[in-house]
Amino acid sequence: MFLQLSFGLTAASPTSMSGVLGVRRLQLNSDNTDLLWFGPASQLRQLPSQSSRTVHVNQCVVKPATVVRDLGVSWLDAELSMRSLISPVVHTCFYHLRRIRAVRRQLGRYFTARLVTALVLSQLDYCNAVQAGLPASTLAPLQRVLHAAACTVLDLKPRDRVTPALQDLHWLPFAQRIQHKRCLLLNKSLLGHTPEYISDLLTPVADKPARSALRASSCGNLVVQRTCRRIDDRAFSVAASRA
Repeated sequence: MFLQLSFGLTAASPTSMSGVLGVRRLQLNSDNTDLLWFGPASQLRQLPSQSSRTVHVNQCVVKPATVVRDLGVSWLDAELSMRSLISPVVHTCFYHLRRIRAVRRQLGRYFTARLVTALVLSQLDYCNAVQAGLPASTLAPLQRVLHAAACTVLDLKPRDRVTPALQDLHWLPFAQRIQHKRCLLLNKSLLGHTPEYISDLLTPVADKPARSALRASSCGNLVVQRTCRRIDDRAFSVAASRA
């Protein structure tokens, strides 16, 4: 659950938290509840002291954490830098590649490609839409995993070029894999195959009375929201309309 709080209202009040949960008919397990404050580094430094950042749930005190786990494997940090998510994924992928490389000659190219797809590419593609808009330096370790996977499948030498190997395998670079996942989710949203909380984030130009006469309204374009911060560009409502 995500709650937007201003600096004037802290979440330490038991009555405010109980009221929020009661309206939504929710009851949290305080023993399995994690608390994380999201925001830019400049705003996080303005938060109150560590004792004032806690939340009381069912007479239990929930202290803020540095990272939280979502959707099973996604580790989120306060600044959404995704470094805490990328590091374990890279470690797991290289572990599987070392094991596959040990039996590469016995498997052959076809079965090696199947194993790499199941054990490595699935790790790279899982929830990679949340990594949209990250700097290239942050995504570089994931791209190195993709290069190592291609070298394993095609049994390349260390000095061989990897770009032709990716084209031979029909594998997109990692940044384009994120773009493909984002466009796929956008297409499903426009076709009505996603939950309402996702489709409601998109606003067609034709739904705006002031823009209904524009040529963009007949082309099915979406309203591109204006943003002031770079982190806002990573939101699905903004990134999908610009895809």
